[in-house]
Amino acid sequence: MRGPRSVARGVTRLARDLTGRSTDDLIALLDTQLECTERGARLVAALAKGSMSSEDARESMRELEHDGDQARANLVTTLGRVLTTPIDAEDIFRLSRSIDDVLDNLRDFVREVDLYQPEALDFALPLSESLVEGLERLRPALGELEGPRGRARQATLATRKAAGQVRRLYQTQLAELLNAPLDNETLKRRELLRRLDVVGLRLGEAADALADGALKRSR
Repeated sequence: MRGPRSVARGVTRLARDLTGRSTDDLIALLDTQLECTERGARLVAALAKGSMSSEDARESMRELEHDGDQARANLVTTLGRVLTTPIDAEDIFRLSRSIDDVLDNLRDFVREVDLYQPEALDFALPLSESLVEGLERLRPALGELEGPRGRARQATLATRKAAGQVRRLYQTQLAELLNAPLDNETLKRRELLRRLDVVGLRLGEAADALADGALKRSR
């Protein structure tokens, strides 16, 4: 038999669901995850520009990863308690996991730069700027979940476009590398380019998760 405290918690949870506050909580936690990830992409861009050392970037990324992981943990906990969600719970979890994958691979890029110590990182700037643009566009798309049906899905197209641009830049630069003499710097550049390509792939998956969830909601 449920005790008074359990009943009270259930009533509180129902009230939050009925007033839409649970939806607001989930969107806010996803937005926090995205904010940390966007800041991570900006950090990578700063590193590529040479305006930040790899040591400082690695320390800052560690803090961003911690904040992003905390937001994801809070989201998973909240997701298990609420009765209503802005999109399917499965799509929310998938979206959160993809955002986490983006941040994890940005972290790995910074870590690898610190380990490999390449002579230059200018080659990474166009890719990192496309990643920043894609993440910037995904946050407004998230905010459209509470707007008119179909708008959130439409808003993810800009992120998909940015993710596709990362893949094209990767392919172009890889082709240049394969036609150049092989040396240690070539190998470092190839590995770092591949890491950014993976970030772009994960970003595309995040956009797909949001678009899929929005499509189901519009039916």
